[in-house]
Amino acid sequence: MEKSAIYHQPCSSYAYPYDKETMHIKVRSKKDDIQSVVFIYGDPYENIKVDGEYQWVSHRAEMKKSATTNFHDYWFIAIKPEYRRLQYAFVLTDSNGESVFYGDRDFLPNDQVTFSVPDNFFKFPYIHEIDLFKTPEWVKSTVWYQIFPERFDNGDPDRSPENVLPWGSKDPDRDDFFGGDIQGIINRLDYLKDLGISGIYLNPIFKSPTNHKYDTLDYYTIDPHFGDKETFRTLVQEAHKRGIRIMLDAVFNHIGSKSKQWQDVIENEQKSVYKDWFHIHSFPVRDGENGNFDGKPSLSFDAFGFTTTMPKLNTANSEVQNYLLDIATYWIREFDIDGWRLDVANEVDHAFWKKFHQAVLKEKEDLYIVGEIWHNAWNWLQGDEFHSVMNYPLTKSIINFFIEDKIDSSQLISSLNGHFMKYSRNVNEAAFNLLDSHDTARILTLAKGDAQKVKQALAFLFAQTGSPCIYYGTEVGLDGGNDPLCRKCMIWDEEKQDLDMLQFTKKLIKLRNDYHSILSQGSLDWLETNDSSKKVLHFSRELGNQSLIFIFNHGDKEASVSLKEDHSYTDIWNSKEIETKKIDVPAQGFTVLKTKS
Repeated sequence: MEKSAIYHQPCSSYAYPYDKETMHIKVRSKKDDIQSVVFIYGDPYENIKVDGEYQWVSHRAEMKKSATTNFHDYWFIAIKPEYRRLQYAFVLTDSNGESVFYGDRDFLPNDQVTFSVPDNFFKFPYIHEIDLFKTPEWVKSTVWYQIFPERFDNGDPDRSPENVLPWGSKDPDRDDFFGGDIQGIINRLDYLKDLGISGIYLNPIFKSPTNHKYDTLDYYTIDPHFGDKETFRTLVQEAHKRGIRIMLDAVFNHIGSKSKQWQDVIENEQKSVYKDWFHIHSFPVRDGENGNFDGKPSLSFDAFGFTTTMPKLNTANSEVQNYLLDIATYWIREFDIDGWRLDVANEVDHAFWKKFHQAVLKEKEDLYIVGEIWHNAWNWLQGDEFHSVMNYPLTKSIINFFIEDKIDSSQLISSLNGHFMKYSRNVNEAAFNLLDSHDTARILTLAKGDAQKVKQALAFLFAQTGSPCIYYGTEVGLDGGNDPLCRKCMIWDEEKQDLDMLQFTKKLIKLRNDYHSILSQGSLDWLETNDSSKKVLHFSRELGNQSLIFIFNHGDKEASVSLKEDHSYTDIWNSKEIETKKIDVPAQGFTVLKTKS
């Protein structure tokens, strides 16, 4: 038995309250090393008198192996403690029959443990409802659509900047303007409703000199090239009428160098009332100057990266905190937005995000908070900061398998299982899942124009736990490399649209909407494929008495997959009954089955 691989941590993603009555418990072991895990548990204060002595009342339950990676197995159990307190330990048995007791202070031989007098047990002291990781319920049934406003549609040409270019007349450079605006989004709400989406994530819309608006000048003003407050109010109201939520982009890590605050620092230096709003190391601070020292970029102030037009805000400063928190609550209070996506969220201090969390949820209790974090984000996802982050680790795994053919099916499964095990189920259920964005090359370009690969990747994304997002234009075949090419103008000319991809996307979104409960909250179990090529994925999603089976064949030959004998199936993707216990899936194809007991 490889004891060094066995791991559990109370009050973490290994032991957490899923709801006010239920605890989720996980323990990790070396892959294929442990054959069974018995969970021993009870209330720490519950005792009975036996032969004149009090003995602790304990219970036993078998844990289920719920996930496997290249190196580890993960065992899981859901328990409802009667008194919301839990004392527990594990008995693990390997293939040789060796059993050990695993508790809070190391391992003991199983036959040396006295369970009636508990010692060396893990504890979860009490399930406090206020401490639960709570997410807006509506997020679990939402399909998002990300819009880069300057490139979606020009609905009010009179607002366009003087140097505006004809719509889609060229591939965009970093400083180009094409005139996209908020009225253009309003004009296309029926298109989005027909597509099936129920949430819009907007890149920044506040006053800024650039097309991307990540160098904010005034957080209280809609950029005049996009519209005004009344235009935005109309957008929110009209979207809500159609059952579509609106999430805005908050750029609170940094501010634009042309903002009044930074310009005051430039002009008044140490005497500026705003000097403590920033991370300034020395004066003078010169506008737009990026020094160089021994070949390394050197600034007299901190910025986003080394971009001098985006000086970093000091969010530990109380004036900055009050300023940003008022902005965050203003747009909720005055315009009824439904979410904030937080730019460069990992570079802002945790203390500020905790205050942000309290302030915005006090204003609107079901507001959705998404941080831009590209890596393992467990310490932002403890229930007092974000509901989710942009799920780029999931993105990368999907692209590695379906788009770039860098890994096989076993490596994909290992990667996904390891990723999902890092977080609680509450976190995974509210995850913001995507394939591409304004910060990445578009998925069709990554696939080198192979639309079938894109379809497989999209379908797999939509089959995963969490809330999926489509980047504008993906549904009509919009391509583009890294920034700025991923920010091309939306294609509105139907003769230039990929109408087959559009119909596919509508069908996929409808599937997700029809089965959102099982796809956002159901269990995921990987099933046998008997596939030597390691190009076939076969898994089930189950919730209650509902079960969906997904089969993806990423190989270049037709694949035959066996189904369970004790069920009958309907192919809900192709609308046909399955008459045999074997199904053939074409090369680069997939299907979705619904089980009938």
